[in-house]
Amino acid sequence: MKKPLTNTELNTMKEAGKVAGEVLKELKYFIKPGISTQDIEKFFEDKLKKYPGMESAFKGFMGYPASCCVSVNEEIIHGIPSARCVNEGDLISVDLGIKYKGLFVDTAYTYIAGEGSVLAKKLVEVSIESLNKGIEKVRVGMKLGDLGFAIQNFVEENNFSVIRKFVGHGIGRKLHIEPEVPNFGDRGQGLELKEGFALAVEPMVSAGTYDVDILEDGWTAKTKDNSLSAHFEHTIAITKDGPWVLTN
Repeated sequence: MKKPLTNTELNTMKEAGKVAGEVLKELKYFIKPGISTQDIEKFFEDKLKKYPGMESAFKGFMGYPASCCVSVNEEIIHGIPSARCVNEGDLISVDLGIKYKGLFVDTAYTYIAGEGSVLAKKLVEVSIESLNKGIEKVRVGMKLGDLGFAIQNFVEENNFSVIRKFVGHGIGRKLHIEPEVPNFGDRGQGLELKEGFALAVEPMVSAGTYDVDILEDGWTAKTKDNSLSAHFEHTIAITKDGPWVLTN
């Protein structure tokens, strides 16, 4: 993105982001053993019907066939909703985006269906906190490397791995724009963050290796060693007053 977003555009993104955030909050009570991953997609679609002008940002994007992504356990991102049932203790990562008035937001959350394992609970807690560590660095004058280092350092301190094949991205007038926003890096390195731009910060964290395989559907990415994975994401505006989370 070469031109900063206007206050009007950021406020429009916040409108869509509020709806996206509501979906993820409501899914905490909807996701449970016995439902299908397609039920989660329908829940999102039904919610959008209540807001004229809002639509899924993902459906049809680069050929993606569904309205949102639902990835289970070792699946990292881009899982395609289906009749697959959610089982007790599964980790369910839901990634969704909304397009509204020509602008985009993108957000994700990982849920535990029922009672999860000690490992699953720790992975979720560390992944959430790594996102918070990254958000703290979304400030005018900081570098992308500062953001990536904050996420990577916290994750690795907790003996987990940051996925490297996939990264966050700029967002606003398009769903995916420059710059790439890695969840790893070196302090003081990379692009300087400037006021009026927005980033999708999205740590993807593995309990094992950061190496990745892509399934035969051409979309679903999983950990190579089948270790559990978690994914959290917010769309954040860079303002003179600090980070403004648009997808709460």
